[in-house]
Amino acid sequence: MSGTTMVVLIVFISVGFGVMYDMYQKHLRFKEKSLKYNAENSKENAALKSQVAQLEERVQVLEKIVTDEGYAVNKEINGL
Repeated sequence: MSGTTMVVLIVFISVGFGVMYDMYQKHLRFKEKSLKYNAENSKENAALKSQVAQLEERVQVLEKIVTDEGYAVNKEINGL
């Protein structure tokens, strides 16, 4: 191998490792951001799930009231 070829090879290897290191650093920053974003979303999802559960309970209570026979009779009486 000639001296020029060795120098070119060393430069390519150095630049290649530098580029790979930079890509790895960007990947780590992306992972950190995505983990932070996922943590925020999981908190919001938990809050929304509890809200949906409360709303489902309220709908069940309203369904019981509307399907109650006394409600229908009271509605007919008020309609007269």
